[in-house]
Amino acid sequence: MSFSSEVKEELAKQFGRSRHCQIAELAGILELEGMLDEEGKLVVSNENSLLQTKYGLLLQKIFGEKQEVLQIMQTLHWDQEPYRSRKINHRRADGMLVQQTCCKRAFIRGAFMAAGSISDPNKSYHFEIVCHTLEQAQQLKELMEFFETEPKIVERKERMVVYLKEGSQIVDLLNVMEAYVSLMNLENVRILKEMRNSVNRKVNCETANINKTVNAAVKQMEDIKRIRGTIGFDNIPEPLAEIAQARLDYPEATLKELGTYLDPPVGKSGVNHRLRKLAAIAENLI
Repeated sequence: MSFSSEVKEELAKQFGRSRHCQIAELAGILELEGMLDEEGKLVVSNENSLLQTKYGLLLQKIFGEKQEVLQIMQTLHWDQEPYRSRKINHRRADGMLVQQTCCKRAFIRGAFMAAGSISDPNKSYHFEIVCHTLEQAQQLKELMEFFETEPKIVERKERMVVYLKEGSQIVDLLNVMEAYVSLMNLENVRILKEMRNSVNRKVNCETANINKTVNAAVKQMEDIKRIRGTIGFDNIPEPLAEIAQARLDYPEATLKELGTYLDPPVGKSGVNHRLRKLAAIAENLI
């Protein structure tokens, strides 16, 4: 099962306690997937069984076992034009439906159940809800922004898509929709990915430092051999000759280790100073 399906399976079991929240969630579903069938019944066009089941349960909770389509549409603040056209007029939902914070949560949950998807967090972070019109997308964007996320809108195949690509904001929105199990699963993936990235950064940094040290040691060896092959160690100051011989004897030693081989021992900065002087002498011998 995909991560997106897991989220929807969890949300299918989540219902608002208050009737107004249930109506808001139903509105979120019907706004994006609602239509009237040939018999004049208000249905969802999406054949997803989870969505169909949730739609039916919401109707039962809100209106009881048997209610007329017109009554439902009036409650959701839709005009009667969709009844004649057999398609929902895809405008933004009445603001009265999403005045309260709990209703905003429910509406977003319904919209995601109807037309949303979320990518596998092991591969990438992407959350989206596909809307019919820009007006719908803007309303959904505003509702998501209320919860301090930063969604964007893009047009795709004559539809308007509201999306998020920031992992932490997707976590926040899962919390908004009350998908707590999925939230924890996503957080676990994010933590593991961050740990891997941290280890990779550390390894890359250490590798770069090792390469830098090795390259410096190779250059030092070349300089010292040039000096030995031309003017010889007898013609340079004794401290420089001493460090030159130590480097030849211990080519893999760090500067700190190299200093311990001298008599008396010299610190890292002292070793570096002497090697710089050797490099300057070798430069003049070219």
